[in-house]
Amino acid sequence: MPVLLALAAVALIAADTVIPLDPLRAFGSAVYGGLEDAASSSVRWASGAGRLEDLERENTRLRAELLAARRATPPPAEGNGYQVVSAHAVGFGRDGTVTIDAGADAGVTPDMTVFDADGLVGRVLRTGPGTATVQLATASGASVGARLEGSREVGLVTGVPEHGLLRLGLLNPSADVKPGDRVVTLGSRDLRPFVPDVPIGTVVTVEPAADALTRTALVRPFARFTALENVTVVLGPLPDAPAVTDTSTKEPEKKSEKTNKSKKLKKKKKAKKKDTSRHAEGAR
Repeated sequence: MPVLLALAAVALIAADTVIPLDPLRAFGSAVYGGLEDAASSSVRWASGAGRLEDLERENTRLRAELLAARRATPPPAEGNGYQVVSAHAVGFGRDGTVTIDAGADAGVTPDMTVFDADGLVGRVLRTGPGTATVQLATASGASVGARLEGSREVGLVTGVPEHGLLRLGLLNPSADVKPGDRVVTLGSRDLRPFVPDVPIGTVVTVEPAADALTRTALVRPFARFTALENVTVVLGPLPDAPAVTDTSTKEPEKKSEKTNKSKKLKKKKKAKKKDTSRHAEGAR
């Protein structure tokens, strides 16, 4: 039996290396994700989904506006806010992931920021047609660029799944950090995988410095990862608003044209008067 298990493991590793498994993952996401979505939708329908979905969409819009308003870094060149989509947590995995009922059909792609009303949830790991897998910020392999909200000191947040906490490693070994300090996301290029200034959590304890290179602290996340329900996915920046044609400059132009014409007419009249006066003098 151990030999058979070892051979099976080797065969699976070889298949994963040689044969692309993305189609199989997409098929599994479409099947099992659809079942999870159907079960979640039936529960929401029983509790009055129409009014509930309207409120969820409104909450999603307000979250996006609030997140864009509290952003301390300059807005992206493409727009001033965020384009978002609301989703529900419909499944939880033991590997620090959660399944949401919004996928590629809703514009969700890997490496997008996911947050809820409390704070950062994680990033999109992979997507299917109608669902997506989100890696939680507390997962063992997760890492998030972060900074202290007050001093703006930069660091890296990693997951501590055994305690449901996060570990913040600051680049400045002498950075002033204390319990109660708020930690937010640093932000990524092109807003992926993380948009800036999303609340992550608060510092609960500062760990003794093991070396003189970094300063570490434990952070309690704002989001309740064991009780996730409604989440928001940031699709990207809002497109530019259509340019408004300014008609205020047209009237002065018309006025100037009219004044130029009147001036020309006056000059012509003066020239005619001079010519007639000259003719009259010649006749005399």
